[in-house]
Amino acid sequence: MALCGFLVIDKPAGPTSHGCVAAVRRAYGLKRVGHGGTLDPAVTGVLPMALGPATRLLPYLRGDKVYRAVVQLGVRTSSDDLEGEVLQRRIPPPLDMAALEEALAGFRGEILQRPPAVSAVHVGGERAYARARRGEVVELAPRPVTIHSLQLLGWDPAEARAELEVRCSAGTYIRSLARDLGDRLGCGGALARLRRTETLGFDLSTAVELDRLADGAPPPLLDPLAALAHLERRQLREEELPGWRCGRSLPLRVGGEGLAHQTSAAALPIAGADAEGLSSPSSLARSIAEAPGQVARTSDEAIICEASAVGTPGGPAAAPAADGPPDPASSEAPEGPAYAILNPDGSLAGIARLDPAGQLRPRLVFDAAG
Repeated sequence: MALCGFLVIDKPAGPTSHGCVAAVRRAYGLKRVGHGGTLDPAVTGVLPMALGPATRLLPYLRGDKVYRAVVQLGVRTSSDDLEGEVLQRRIPPPLDMAALEEALAGFRGEILQRPPAVSAVHVGGERAYARARRGEVVELAPRPVTIHSLQLLGWDPAEARAELEVRCSAGTYIRSLARDLGDRLGCGGALARLRRTETLGFDLSTAVELDRLADGAPPPLLDPLAALAHLERRQLREEELPGWRCGRSLPLRVGGEGLAHQTSAAALPIAGADAEGLSSPSSLARSIAEAPGQVARTSDEAIICEASAVGTPGGPAAAPAADGPPDPASSEAPEGPAYAILNPDGSLAGIARLDPAGQLRPRLVFDAAG
């Protein structure tokens, strides 16, 4: 059977996301590996990897992200973090936790945010960072993002550093948040340190150190269903299998018949191991159609999920990429929510979307051939 599943890397500072992809390819002897949203080399934390056919599931994962960030007040830089050229230094005003909380209040909820000049946003067919590094002045238009929660974890007045936890939509730049917080306080600000603790429904609880890939047998993969716990599920009957594998639509069967109960990702088993110690689920082979509005792309033979295409079962939620990764244009899919379609034995049979007529239209179909 085809090797297929997810691996969550706790990326250290230094390696690029593509470097992590290369390490996973070597460890598992597999070329088809994708990652769930680029992290800059200095950024650490959760970097989900999809192996084999699981790369096709990347656009259907949840798009919200959680970061731990340290903001340095009193400095402005060309890149909105401490890696860039220092443009200005100012002594911050006297601040306490209450003053910082008041300043942070305006950043919660739906806001307009201007991406950093040194970012991967397209400007006239070229990445903004390429123009900025040539010395061009890059002014990017603000774009809507959502900051679901923003907590002040600590304040060091001696170093003028604030520690934040940010839960945000895909497309949010934490460097921009650091810059804008400094501007609101009148002293400038830049991102000093960043760690991603959650993304695409994965967190640090299932993450493995990158160095572990070079030590002995590679870790077992997470079952693809562990990443789809946010989707409603529709289980197939035996007589429905041939039609599903031919790409025919399914009735939703409103009233609960045929709908499987959702299971939390923590309760799902990891994929079983094959003869070589590598894990593979019981059914994953081919795709008959890509997801409408899909924003996963191929770069240097690695599939990159730059934003979730669906969000919650209530409907699609395509958005730009999060802090640091490439950011292609994307649009919401015109169809309804996505459903995980299960085989009669409970394994993953594919993904469907609910159309206005109440039919589940196939978007990814896996058969049992492996």
